[in-house]
Amino acid sequence: MKTYDFIIVGAGSAGCVLAERLSACGKYKVCLLEAGPKDNHWSIHLPLGVISLMTDRARNWRYRSAREASLNQRRIYNPRGKTLGGSSSINAMLYIRGQKEDYDHWAELGNTGWGFDDVLPYFKAMQHQERGEDDYHGTGGPLNVADSRSKLPVNDDFILAAQQAGFPLNPDFNGPEQEGIGYYQVTQKDGYRLSAAKAFLTPHLQRKNLKVLTNVQVEKLQLSGKQVTGISYLSRGKRYHLNAAKEVILSAGAFNSPQLLMLSGIGPEKELRRHDIEVKHALKGVGQNLQDHVDVLVVNRHNRYDLLSFRPGAILWAIRESWKFITKRSGLLTSSVCESGGFIKSHPHTSRPDLQFHFIPGAMDDHGRNSKMLFNYGIALHVCLLRPKSRGKVGLFGNKAFLHPRIELNMLDNDEDMAKMINAVKIAREVLAQSPLSDNNGHELIPGSTCQSDDDIRAFLRQKANTIYHPVGTCKMGKDELAVVDTSLKVHGLQGLRVVDASIMPTIISGNTNAPTMMIAAKAADMILAHYA
Repeated sequence: MKTYDFIIVGAGSAGCVLAERLSACGKYKVCLLEAGPKDNHWSIHLPLGVISLMTDRARNWRYRSAREASLNQRRIYNPRGKTLGGSSSINAMLYIRGQKEDYDHWAELGNTGWGFDDVLPYFKAMQHQERGEDDYHGTGGPLNVADSRSKLPVNDDFILAAQQAGFPLNPDFNGPEQEGIGYYQVTQKDGYRLSAAKAFLTPHLQRKNLKVLTNVQVEKLQLSGKQVTGISYLSRGKRYHLNAAKEVILSAGAFNSPQLLMLSGIGPEKELRRHDIEVKHALKGVGQNLQDHVDVLVVNRHNRYDLLSFRPGAILWAIRESWKFITKRSGLLTSSVCESGGFIKSHPHTSRPDLQFHFIPGAMDDHGRNSKMLFNYGIALHVCLLRPKSRGKVGLFGNKAFLHPRIELNMLDNDEDMAKMINAVKIAREVLAQSPLSDNNGHELIPGSTCQSDDDIRAFLRQKANTIYHPVGTCKMGKDELAVVDTSLKVHGLQGLRVVDASIMPTIISGNTNAPTMMIAAKAADMILAHYA
């Protein structure tokens, strides 16, 4: 049985950062385990490949929720990365940190050391901002942050239309103010995706004290009393065991980290006993407090050929754009699909932005899985609620690791969430109706002209609202009865175990969660190294 100082479960946004940081000093042996394959497929590294990755069976867990009572009993599709880099290898590459108030709120909840002034140095240190260094941005870090090399022309129309609707221009969503409309920055380098794996892990795979295992399924944690001693995993049908001389660290994400805890006998007693799992450490908050950004699309017919489409004119344009990538590493193939957007208030009296736009230069629907929509020339505007009050949970379907976790999103269960999303649809429509965007608009495809009243929009949301893929909170940091980890991310009541990923967020960040997850890992690495210094 092999022994490592640190065993990290999950090679996603957090796990890759942790593996690099903990192995860098050379003092500790680190093993990183990933359920998926290596990140060597073209679709990962070519930014436009994000379209195919949304449904890729080999590199995407392709989870579906349980039937959601608040969403007309629909089972909601939840894409999550299953490869080196995790979801940073299949996402839209947008670099967003959230709002200062998000982190200050964590500190107000009793999580000392997690306020904005505490976390900003980590964001800056890991970043190489191509625009240069300032009070909010750093240079010289491994994570390259760049302006889009594509910027499809219709995005300029969207930005002007949003300004016509009364929203200010903002050239930097990660600067002093988040509010406004503009272009997103992306985690790319030289026109290629820069996942957490490519930025942090790949350059250091030659380290003798770093072992990376792919295509392995971790079954459970090994415990001796209240001490976590290691893990067991499956590879090619055989079971193996690893010992942890110092710690096991779960970085498997908001769905899989609580699942693995429960499979190991750590979690709510009722849920464990329901699946004949011996209760080794009762911890009622495991799997609770699930939060995600509820999202909906408004889609218009749009009379331009230079849009993502299966129509002949667009295909010829796409071929010409692809040549730009071959010759200049620019153009359509470098596109994240979602190049522009912004952060706005659902109501003028709201103190800070609580809605986010993601503009799509194509008639997209249902995570791109409704391919029939792409036979239209069209545009789509995502609008999502940044700080929902609805809470879901993660449980089990059984006591075997190969079973998917039971996901209950519970989106739009809260009346205030529903009211804000009704207004969000109205705002999205107002933006799409503005010149110059409206100059080429045809009829509305989704929700359609018959959807007008608040009751109509409410019914539409029940039928079409979705996730925008930002699950957090299921192993929350804190001191209350549902807290799973403390401010050092150690699991309450156990030794030798931490959780380091988006699941520790007590409340969801106001924006895309990839960059904050990497920040969490960088801060955790410093705490771990200081503990054993």
